[in-house]
This record gives sequence, C-alpha cells and structure tokens, in this order.
Amino acid sequence: MADPIEEEIKREIADNKIVIYGKGTKERPMCGFTRETVDFFDRYGYPYIVIDALQNMPKREALSRITNWPTLPKVFIGGQFYGDTDILDPMATNGELVELLKKVFEPASVAS
Repeated sequence: MADPIEEEIKREIADNKIVIYGKGTKERPMCGFTRETVDFFDRYGYPYIVIDALQNMPKREALSRITNWPTLPKVFIGGQFYGDTDILDPMATNGELVELLKKVFEPASVAS
C-alpha cells in the first residue's frame, strides 16, 4: 500500500511547477534559508508555492527519504528535485535556471 504522505507530496509536486518545502510560509518564512529561497524565486516572477514542513515531522521524513537531502528547504521545479539555493545559485549564474524556468512555464512551440 502506498504511503499517504508520499502520495500527498507527489500530488503537490505534480500540481505546482515550483514547490518549496521549507520552514514557514511564503509570507512568513521561519528561517533564513527559507527566506533566502523565497527571495530568490521572487526575482524571477514565476508562480510558486511554499509548503511549511517545519511542524510536520512525518512529511519532513518522507521528503528526506524521497530526495536523499536532509535539510530544508527542498525545491522542486517541473517535478524534479533541485536541492536549495546552494544548487540553484550556480544554475542562476550560468543561465541554466532561466532556461529551465522558461522550459517549465512556457508551452512548447507546436510544429506546423
């Protein structure tokens, strides 16, 4: 039988192009790293959600199992796990992140 918490996480990731699992919310980050990640994504202007995993230990444990990443925040873009700003900052610097966001948010052109 599937783990209901893991199923919930999979739905959240499938339903949102950018998901940040952090400490607190977008409006009220509860740690500096979550605040840094919120500020980071605010620069790009694409919609994203922040899901508070601070108070939900079973969800935090499931996320750590799924990602093999022990700390929060955990960022998913287009259904793929990308870590946190330690990973995203270099991607932003070399232009890779902008290309990824365009690919995730802009519909693929249809060949005529």
